[in-house]
Amino acid sequence: MSTNLQVATVGGGCFWCTEAVFQEVKGVEKVVSGYAGGNVPGEPTYREICSGLTGHAEVIQITYNPDIITYQDILVIFMTTHDPTTLNRQGADRGTQYRSVIFYHDDNQKALASEVLKQIQSYYDDKIVTELSALPIFYKATEEHQNYYRNNTTQGYCSFVIEPKLAKLRQLHADKLA
Repeated sequence: MSTNLQVATVGGGCFWCTEAVFQEVKGVEKVVSGYAGGNVPGEPTYREICSGLTGHAEVIQITYNPDIITYQDILVIFMTTHDPTTLNRQGADRGTQYRSVIFYHDDNQKALASEVLKQIQSYYDDKIVTELSALPIFYKATEEHQNYYRNNTTQGYCSFVIEPKLAKLRQLHADKLA
């Protein structure tokens, strides 16, 4: 394993979907589901996040090897496997916890993310509403939310919501798959 690993934090609706997408990408070492961007003190629970009242977004932290995949490639995959044009919504999931967001870790990530957002806009008819913010505290979700798709492939949500996102990933980014 490379000692030059880097971390990206993104939210594109339900973290089960984005987690499943990035677990298939070459150069991704680890994906952790969690929460970030809230405005209440203390560590939030899943139930509190789902209420939409804490201000947190469901996000994933992607640990990746930049010698294999770039930060820009991660963002392009992210931006093309969810709908970044719907405010606080992904499919049937509605609320600020399901917003499209890129949490940057430093000024370099901020600049690169801003450039990717500009470049990817032409891919969409509607305006991209993805939030670009500095990473606040990241809270890891409980174990039952980690590796959700891999552990629950026969569940309806996985079949009807996650699998179409994986199909899109495989169609658009086959060259980036593990």
